[in-house]
Amino acid sequence: MPRRHLPPLTSLRAFEAAARHLNFERAGDELAVTASAVGQQVKSLETWLRRPLFVRLPSKGVALTGIGQRYAASIAQLLDQLDEATARALRPDTSNVLTVSTMPSFALSWLIPRLGSLKERHPELEVRISVSLSLTDFTREDVDVAVRYGRGTYQGLRSELLMEENFFPVCSASLLNDPARPLRQPADLRHHTLLHEIAEGIPDYVTWVQWLALAGVDDIDASHGPRFSHTFLALQAASSGQGIALATSALIGDYLDAGRLVRPFPHQVKSSHQYYVVCPEASADRPAIAAFRNWIRDEAAAHLDQH
Repeated sequence: MPRRHLPPLTSLRAFEAAARHLNFERAGDELAVTASAVGQQVKSLETWLRRPLFVRLPSKGVALTGIGQRYAASIAQLLDQLDEATARALRPDTSNVLTVSTMPSFALSWLIPRLGSLKERHPELEVRISVSLSLTDFTREDVDVAVRYGRGTYQGLRSELLMEENFFPVCSASLLNDPARPLRQPADLRHHTLLHEIAEGIPDYVTWVQWLALAGVDDIDASHGPRFSHTFLALQAASSGQGIALATSALIGDYLDAGRLVRPFPHQVKSSHQYYVVCPEASADRPAIAAFRNWIRDEAAAHLDQH
């Protein structure tokens, strides 16, 4: 690895504060030093970079140069990341606070309804749920564990299969007994409105077009029908009789058990991606993380037994 060519951190802190305030005196107040000291640190950084970062104004104020503006924006982000990384490093290994990141639909339909079980098993854990469609960057985000949807290969992370996912049609029971619009096999979907999920950012997510092709149905136009940004929205529309949704074994929630939705036929398609619980190797055995990992694997196994 090549040697890093980095300026002094003290100079960077002084420059970033001065760039935010556009005033050396206010920057000095923030850093508990004099305005002269800030000016000296900024001058030292300009000398190190061989570039002017500020234009000194006749009114004793300062303005950023073009390169100063760009450098300040980058430095601010890096200092924020350093602050977050330091906070994580200072957190004791025995901390019972746990931040879990996952996708919105998985959090709503699967994880959150089971948190009561986690509390019963580990009352000492304080869990914080964060939702995002983006992959977690453990080096920059204050996240301890993530549930990811993918192939399970994540460099530098411990990855454990949580559950496989199958896709199948679901609808309101009220749609099953209409002789004018039968619904007994995949080909009968031509008689009904297809409800779609907009799965942006989710790799290889099974859509109606893919599902019908894999089910051997090639004469249905699957380009029409209402579209929803999340699985739970499509399922809600289906439960109110608005059409047929494409559900997944992981995200169906209690719709089937409660009778709000039914499977009109048993046909299903296995996804090429599955759900994994992942965390950095370095922290995987931290007591709170290990407890969560064991609990969520047990919950996933129980879910599979029920379905």
